[in-house]
Amino acid sequence: MSRAATVHRRTSETDLTVRLDLDAPAYDPPATGHGFFDHMLDALARHSRLGLSVSGTGDLHIEPHHLIEDAGITLGQALTQALGDRRGIERYGSAFVPMDETLAHVVVDLSGRAHLEFHPEQLDVYGSAGGMTHYHLREFLRGFCNHGGVTLHVRLLAGREAHHVIEAVMKAFARALRDAVAVTSDALPSTKGSL
Repeated sequence: MSRAATVHRRTSETDLTVRLDLDAPAYDPPATGHGFFDHMLDALARHSRLGLSVSGTGDLHIEPHHLIEDAGITLGQALTQALGDRRGIERYGSAFVPMDETLAHVVVDLSGRAHLEFHPEQLDVYGSAGGMTHYHLREFLRGFCNHGGVTLHVRLLAGREAHHVIEAVMKAFARALRDAVAVTSDALPSTKGSL
């Protein structure tokens, strides 16, 4: 059974296509028109070892918020479709990732319930990377959680500079997601009988 999905989302602000294959690591380089965000999507694909392609356009002449948020929404929709009934998945994943002075911890639960705890602001993160801030990252992850049925906790244990914070969080997210989507049995990982 294929665990893959393609989702196209078009609004007055963005036009995005996400292809996701949970079992095939081949992917296309991201092409959204925002250099640093593409770099982060590339990191997500490489460190999750998932087949991921994100392409499209957004109203970057305004700012990157709409593009980044809608990419999260579309990726969450693709994840929901690719997971199906979520039978056999590990469900949980957790990863710590350092990047120089920065240390990020991300925990994923593919519970079917959307919730985001995002706490990098506790360390007073400053600056941006190509116009992308940690607040844009929060909106990407919020869109992903809301449309992917994912509970996600993001903690920043050290670090303040936006580039390293965003990159460490994205890589930790990728590694935690990789573990959570892995098929490790034929059972549904829930006492409720559904996710």
